[in-house]
Amino acid sequence: MNLVFRMVKVLLAALFGRRLDLMDESVLTFRVWPNDLDVNLHMNNGRYLTVMDLGRTDLMIRCGLARPILRNRWMPVLGEASVRFRRSLKPFQRFRLHTRVLGWDAKWVYMEHRIESMDGRVAAAATVRGLFKSPAGTVEPAEILRLLGRDTESPPIPLPVPLHPHMTEEI
Repeated sequence: MNLVFRMVKVLLAALFGRRLDLMDESVLTFRVWPNDLDVNLHMNNGRYLTVMDLGRTDLMIRCGLARPILRNRWMPVLGEASVRFRRSLKPFQRFRLHTRVLGWDAKWVYMEHRIESMDGRVAAAATVRGLFKSPAGTVEPAEILRLLGRDTESPPIPLPVPLHPHMTEEI
């Protein structure tokens, strides 16, 4: 049930919060609840991906994509995710999710997610690529940019995306 509450929190904050540019970073704060835990009593690996979904949702709404998504019946689809786990998140621990767009090509939008404890230590980092599907097929990033009033090229995408600087430390 806690996922429903998190989604409602994100939707309300995104709808009534400050607008973001496509290249801005979304930052959300959450807490590890008992139903987020695995048998080792830390946040379940799969829950990280679920929380990252909320970061993408927040960014899409805040940068103005909610109406086009609903009007055009677009469906965001994740095509690939690479996650690096660095530290455990413990029960009731607060954490921040940072989400940002890295860039895009003719088909995919590349994004980065970083989950940090409140002291700024990275617990997990992910790079993902996603796209929008419409009833007619794949929506090109150029169409999304046009709807956002942007006529710009993608910044260079560092592929393969390098490890976050805090992810290279010894465990």
